[in-house]
Amino acid sequence: MDFFARQEEARRRTRALAGLFAAAVAAIVLAVYLAVRLLLYNTGVQVGEEERDPFLDPELFAGTAAATLLVIAVGSIYKSAQLARGGSVVAQALGGRPVQPNSTDAKERRLLNVVEEMALAAGLPVPSVYLLEKEPGINAFAAGLTSGDAVVAVTRGALDELSRDELQGVLGHEFSHILNGDMRINVRLAGLLHGILVIALIGYWILRGTGGRSSGSSKKGGGGIALFGLALLVVGWVGVFFGRLIQAAVSRQREFLADSSAVQFTRNPAGLAGALARIASFGSGSAIASHQSEEVGHFFFADGVAKRIFGFLATHPPIAERIRRLDPSLAPPVEASEATPLGDLAAALAGSDDAAVVTSRAAGTSRSPSKAAAFVAAAGRLDAGTVANANALLAGLPGGLREAAREPLTAQALVLGLLLDPRPEVRDAQLTAVAESGNNPLLGELRQLEPSLAAIATSARLPLVDLTLPALRRLSPEQYADFDRLIERLVAADSRIGLFEFSLQRVLRRHLASRFGERPQTGVRFTSISQVREPSHLLLSALAWCGGGDPGQPERAFEAGIALLPGAAAPPQLTPRERCGLAEIDRALADLAAAAPAVRRSLLTACAATVAADRIATADELELLRAIADSLGCPIPPVAAAIAA
Repeated sequence: MDFFARQEEARRRTRALAGLFAAAVAAIVLAVYLAVRLLLYNTGVQVGEEERDPFLDPELFAGTAAATLLVIAVGSIYKSAQLARGGSVVAQALGGRPVQPNSTDAKERRLLNVVEEMALAAGLPVPSVYLLEKEPGINAFAAGLTSGDAVVAVTRGALDELSRDELQGVLGHEFSHILNGDMRINVRLAGLLHGILVIALIGYWILRGTGGRSSGSSKKGGGGIALFGLALLVVGWVGVFFGRLIQAAVSRQREFLADSSAVQFTRNPAGLAGALARIASFGSGSAIASHQSEEVGHFFFADGVAKRIFGFLATHPPIAERIRRLDPSLAPPVEASEATPLGDLAAALAGSDDAAVVTSRAAGTSRSPSKAAAFVAAAGRLDAGTVANANALLAGLPGGLREAAREPLTAQALVLGLLLDPRPEVRDAQLTAVAESGNNPLLGELRQLEPSLAAIATSARLPLVDLTLPALRRLSPEQYADFDRLIERLVAADSRIGLFEFSLQRVLRRHLASRFGERPQTGVRFTSISQVREPSHLLLSALAWCGGGDPGQPERAFEAGIALLPGAAAPPQLTPRERCGLAEIDRALADLAAAAPAVRRSLLTACAATVAADRIATADELELLRAIADSLGCPIPPVAAAIAA
């Protein structure tokens, strides 16, 4: 199953989840109505002028239903909004602390290295890393609403007890949750469960306020209210019970899928199976001591509850069953045809047959988009090949750059250094802009990093930016605003914005937006290409104008891309260059990011065909494609051989 199919499956699971919870909420509404009716009947309160049936009252039912739904909705929205602030909220609520990039602890540095390798291999922004210091059990989780605000957290037990291979297997499992769209489902689950829990909490507060009185002279007053509180408490906890059943059913299947994906990523089933075996034999197991472990239990790698009264409420399959499924002798072989080596993608685009796509709309025929589709098939891929590419890329970085990416000051200098122009007059103007900012330490770090940055491969530039993201998230809002203004000045120094400059800005703003006040856009608003035809045409036109060649090349490139978009009634026209500015492209990408996975697949395939139309896929064009794919929520791993194009 490819990335887009997994995203579509996540949408279907979300809809099914909503349906199951809707049924649970309907039962809760009915139960609350019966409790209210019993309260009124018990206290002698009459509703309406004449009651033909002591238990059926449409107006009372409507009012009770509205109030119950409002309580559940407010509780769910509150919890969902809290979790939507980023995965760091979950990690901190569970007692986690950020792992400092300059940590001298060997185990923490090993953890950071594995997370960076896995993120770069998947084409994802490097997430912040947290350590649950007070948790001796072996466990981990990934949390966040989008890949840009995701965090990865591990327990102290996992850090101390797991080998590197075992840790990589666990983190591969967690990265699969990010790629499969499971984090958003986790947030929905936690929000819905909290909304139902509020009903039980209201019942508890009522009972506590009345002191539980239910006899004597209070029977018609406080006693009836106490019984009502008890009824709400019971109804709420029964609702939570069935909510937990739904949580367990949804979570268990996703855990099997994540295990399978992790093995595909690492090609080392012994690593993941070894981690599970350690949990089975370890004294603390995978237990989480935090009182919030039950509420967010479905986030974890393994069940965080030490002992459950009812095993069928477990959010994870039994450890023994997970190990059995990971047994290499039982695992089906992965055929080579299922994966295209990423190193060949640049060459595939450079020699793409899509450049010669000739479409006869009247006849309804077109040449096969196999090469562009192969590039798009890399979306969301994390396997042994991409991990090897990421390791090679990191190993090829000049000394000190990886460490520089981990500190806020040097990370800023690194990003600014990537924007320095090779032309002396432009470079001098850029360095003057940094000097005029008054940030002398930043200028000093920038000058120190210049020689190393000049030596890096072009294909390493955006991955290096990805490495800086955890450090840049640690800036204050004021520091980030100053940094963003400096980027603008360096980009504007030569009065034009190049492909790499645009790509860099898109990556930074997309993945730092949620940290500095702008809530990321999520959800699907457009389900067909016809709903986003105008922004699609503008984006393809902008890409067509980026290519070189003779004067007729932009038209041909645009036609190559348009040919792969379904359902056009008439051939659209290439948008004039002057109407393809950055502001217009940003607006187009904002709309296109809200399209369904199938629409984004078609669009990204068309973008790749447009870039490949001149049979030359330059490093800058490939970086631009990755930045566009990233803006559409489709992570493309770095292509190690892109420079050969």
